[in-house]
Order: sequence, then C-alpha cells, then structure tokens
Amino acid sequence: MDAVRVALLREVLAGTEWLGATRRFAGTLRGSVVSHGGGLLIVGTPEYEPWHLAAHLVDEAAWSGTPELAPTLVRHGARPSDPAHLAVGLGRLEAARRGETLVVVAPGEPAAPLLERVSDARRAGATLLSLGVGDGGLPALAHETLAVPEGAELDLDTVQHLVSAAAGENALPPRGRRFRDRVSRLADLLTAPPPARW
Repeated sequence: MDAVRVALLREVLAGTEWLGATRRFAGTLRGSVVSHGGGLLIVGTPEYEPWHLAAHLVDEAAWSGTPELAPTLVRHGARPSDPAHLAVGLGRLEAARRGETLVVVAPGEPAAPLLERVSDARRAGATLLSLGVGDGGLPALAHETLAVPEGAELDLDTVQHLVSAAAGENALPPRGRRFRDRVSRLADLLTAPPPARW
C-alpha cells in the first residue's frame, strides 16, 4: 500500500477510533526506538510472519531520516542459508536487552514457547509492544497493545500499514538539523525588516 492509498484510507477512517489508536501505538513505537537509538525487533507466530510491517518500517526509516525505525525481522523458520535480512532466528529474542523494543504481531494468542521468550525479553529490560491480540497472555505482558479483534472493520495487515505510515510521519527531524533549524529561524527573525506601521 503506497502513501496515496494510506491517505485515502485515513480519509475513509476519519471519525473512527482507528486513526488515533494507530497513531498512539506508532508514537509509542517511535518514541521507544528513537530514545534508545534503535534496536527494533519484530516477531510473529510460525503461521504469521509480519514481513510486510518490517519492510514498510525499513522504507519509513529511510524516508523520514529516522534509521532507528529500521527493524530486525525475527523468524521462526530462519535458516543460515537465508538472505541476511531473513536469517535472524528466535535466538535473537534471548539476546534482547534494555534499550531494545520488541513488537509481537499475532492474529491470535501465541503459543506458550513464544510467550515465554517474549516474557524473558521483557524481564531483561526490552520494551514490549503487542499488535493484533486483544486479550490473553501477550497483551498482559505488553507495555502497549493495539488490539485488532477478529471481525473488526480493519484487518491486521491494514492496521500495520497505518502504524508504519504513522511511525514515519511523526518522526522528529534528523539529529543535528533541529539545532540548525532553530538557529536559522532565529536568524530570519533577527534580520527581518521591522513590520510596517500604518
């Protein structure tokens, strides 16, 4: 889904809870990774790998000048022979630490082994975000949850598009530019001619 389709979708969803909910979740995601300098992990279930969200966040990271948004996709069936961006297995969750953010995307309650790994990552200090599951063990563990119940107006894939777009658009200007922008605005104010008096 491109930016034009996301904009049209947002028009259709105006007045619903979805726009505010996806922007809040994206703000939490962005705030977590930017404040810690990156370390974003995304994992799904064996049946549902959120590669689409990972790909869109890579794009948003590049377009917004916020490299911290570029995630590592953690896969259940990763093999060493896979391309590097697809070869990260569940062992990466065991290495998750303070300063990292883990987003679990699951249309249903994850199985106990994944919940245990996610719980261990949270205990080690990782920020845990849950997307998809509305109740059960995963939302109870998560610092922030965006529930996408079955039968909702939007499906999980569409919500992921809204989240990734909001994460990129709400980004602060790249580091270093903020100070220069403030100095530039101050210089413009100081060198501008005085307002005309009537």
